[in-house]
Amino acid sequence: MWETLGTVRDLGRLQEIAVVLIRYGFGDLVRRIGLAGALERAGRLLHLQHSEEMLRMATPVRLRHALEDLGPTFVKLGQVLATRIDLLPSDWIDELGKLQNAVPALPFEAIRLQLAEDLGADPETVFARLETEPLAAASLAQAHRAWLADGSAVVLKVRRPGIREVVEADLRLLARLAEIVEAQAPDLRRYHPVGIVQQFAASLRAELDFAGECRNAERIAANFAGHPEILIPAVYWQWTCERLNVQALVEGIPGRDLAAVDAAGLDRHALARASAGIVLKMVLEDGLFHADPHPGNIFYLLDGRIGVIDFGMVGRISEQRRFQVAQLLHGLVGQDAEAVADILLDWTESDVEVDESRLQADVGVFTDRYRGVPLKDLRMGAMLIEVAALLRRHGLTLPPDLALMIKAFLTLEGLGRQLDPDFDMAGEARPYLERAMLDRYSPRALARRGRRTVVGALDLIGDLPRDLRRLLRAARRGRLRGQIEVTSLKAFGDQVNSAANRLTIGVVTAALIIGSSIVMNSVGGGVSNRWLMAMGVLGFVGAAVTGVWIVLSIWRSGRKH
Repeated sequence: MWETLGTVRDLGRLQEIAVVLIRYGFGDLVRRIGLAGALERAGRLLHLQHSEEMLRMATPVRLRHALEDLGPTFVKLGQVLATRIDLLPSDWIDELGKLQNAVPALPFEAIRLQLAEDLGADPETVFARLETEPLAAASLAQAHRAWLADGSAVVLKVRRPGIREVVEADLRLLARLAEIVEAQAPDLRRYHPVGIVQQFAASLRAELDFAGECRNAERIAANFAGHPEILIPAVYWQWTCERLNVQALVEGIPGRDLAAVDAAGLDRHALARASAGIVLKMVLEDGLFHADPHPGNIFYLLDGRIGVIDFGMVGRISEQRRFQVAQLLHGLVGQDAEAVADILLDWTESDVEVDESRLQADVGVFTDRYRGVPLKDLRMGAMLIEVAALLRRHGLTLPPDLALMIKAFLTLEGLGRQLDPDFDMAGEARPYLERAMLDRYSPRALARRGRRTVVGALDLIGDLPRDLRRLLRAARRGRLRGQIEVTSLKAFGDQVNSAANRLTIGVVTAALIIGSSIVMNSVGGGVSNRWLMAMGVLGFVGAAVTGVWIVLSIWRSGRKH
């Protein structure tokens, strides 16, 4: 499957990926997915060597180092995998959570031309003052502080020149790699590599669109109209585009600097409650939430407000999904094993075999451990991690939107406990859960769902005569066909056909050997006998060739199965 690489550049990047994987002890994976063979056939030899020091590292540590060496696309992939607590155990999640976007900043001259194109004029003429030293630098962009003519401070988030082409090339290779892993590595198939890469590609392309990030910010700001506890920076649309984001500067205490929070005299408990309320409202009421609320994106203002920045990665939760989340958390808090098991089964893919009775029994054992525990002593993050472990044991996975949501919950609870060791996440969530349950059955919600159901039924009835007419027309013209495909029988037929072919070739080979032996034994002198000798030799050669073919065919079949 690697032979169809589109460009020479892709082939070179493929070699870089293979070399890095081998360096960190993943040479077996390189071989299993055919990467080494494809590169060698392309004339690019690989030296499968790794240091003993690397092998002494734990596998998650080696994977993190490999992703960092592979560059921004793979760092972002690792960060997405760090949200999939339903797929990876906690030690892998913790290690991948250490991946950092921080990279050396580009000199301002390297971005000046692109910045001038996006602004429509030289930066010095647009802004009263512009700092050429960046505030921060990441794998996709770097930020610079500037001031408008009226004295307002703004932040320019500038996309790195040429980064989209690099990302698109890596995404092509990742998509192909995921297809091969799913086809060639059955033990890795349950992680759904194709689906993860598709989710990741959509997320990363959205992050590259800085105008889309600003639209997300404005939508969330509109949802918080009338909520003075949150500050989302205003967008300056006259200068914002796909490669440039210009927003008001948020001046506050970074979420990591707890010493500064104490020095400023801010109430940690109040900040923890306000942060929880912000994220819970996003998830359980609005259905649009900041999917990466880590301390670097949070600022504590001196007036007690909380500033939130960087809406490049957002999650969306439908009304039905929000209700299911509320049911799940209510079931966990209320020790309702049957309700929890039902929700997990609703989230299961249709082609996955699940032992429902065993799942419900395991959920019952899990929830029983929390029976009688006071609400303030419940650790929602720990409960969600255990739910994810339960899913892994049963070979189940979370839908991507829910994986993002649970990761946001875990990050939020960790942030809250840093601010206040007695932070009660379950207690803060309870009012939002109850409102989500009540809203589901409010008269307005019932009327809305009923209206959708009636409209759908009327559409179906209205289309029925036309569909029946098409069906009857196809039947009259002899175009109505039914097709039943039984995959297991087809595979069995293929095996029987292959075995029959080998048997036939084997009989022909035996006949060649016997016939050639008879011819060779009957050869005497003379010219005609020399021709008989040649025919006998050719018969033996043909028998040898077909014998080798049979052996190779059996060997390839054994490896395939």
